[in-house]
Amino acid sequence: MIIDINSAIDPADENDNTPAKVIKVASLAELLAYQFPPRIPILAPVFVLGSLNMIFSARGVGKTHAALGIAYAAASGSHFWNWKADRPVKTLYIDGEMPGESMQTRIAEIVKSSEKAPPDGFLYFITIDMNDGRMPDLSCLGGQLEVEAACAEAELIVVDNLSCLCRSGKENEAESWLSIAEWAMRMRSLGKCVIFIHHAGKNGNQRGTSKREDILDVVIELKRPSDYDSSQGARFVVNYSKARHLTGNDAASFEAMLMNISGNQTWAIKMVEDSTIDQVIELTNLGLSQTEIANELGINKSNVSRALKKAKDDGLIRESASKSKKKPTPKRVDLDE
Repeated sequence: MIIDINSAIDPADENDNTPAKVIKVASLAELLAYQFPPRIPILAPVFVLGSLNMIFSARGVGKTHAALGIAYAAASGSHFWNWKADRPVKTLYIDGEMPGESMQTRIAEIVKSSEKAPPDGFLYFITIDMNDGRMPDLSCLGGQLEVEAACAEAELIVVDNLSCLCRSGKENEAESWLSIAEWAMRMRSLGKCVIFIHHAGKNGNQRGTSKREDILDVVIELKRPSDYDSSQGARFVVNYSKARHLTGNDAASFEAMLMNISGNQTWAIKMVEDSTIDQVIELTNLGLSQTEIANELGINKSNVSRALKKAKDDGLIRESASKSKKKPTPKRVDLDE
């Protein structure tokens, strides 16, 4: 569906109170009988058609690596991390920041390392360096109309990132999000899946107004683990801060690390619980107490206790570490006598 620009509402016409379309009111029976489009998974179990989603992290953590991996897996009908596509999905990647050469290099690495390739016409890009340094502003109607034709055939749209591609208004004001939200909900009503890539703020949450999350189905935070070393590159914990349709193990956090093996890049995945146990074992064998381990890893002491119990049951704690006790405090002779 392409928007007719002649029918678009002019924001300057403040006196026109005529609704563009009559609002449909459904009875209970009509609502229950209505045939809504099925929410078909495109990267199961996380991303589905007709959904709005966000991935955010601090700068340099690896969100573009993640976003490109998701786009390529969806377009090729393959898998990414713990998520799997049953078929190729027509995908549009809108990038407003990365230099064209860097984008080219990263995509070439993904192509080289992948077993499947997207069919012709299933993966397209809009990049800033191929558009003379100018990108549409998706926070205004004009910018939305510029990408409308490219979005028409896409089933998955990746917007990387909000700060570069939604430039009007202020990030921390809810009203600045309204126009983008309307565009996103229009994409959702057309059965498309939209994934916004965004930065984290100083408080660790997604940067700007929290109103963004109201309409989103899935919000994923990428965060470096407590034992991260800069030599490890793209290594982070994938944490669901919002997941409307995910339950149980599908919503469990996991750790992902981008590695290069024999010249091909691959992702190593392990559940956060397993990662926590490994760290607890290491720190316990170094002689740290449960309280010290909890402080070191930034987790609750109860989580340390559970991990330690499992490690002991599996025989992974050294005898000397498990029996080490705090030395008794010497008695004061003047008081004891």
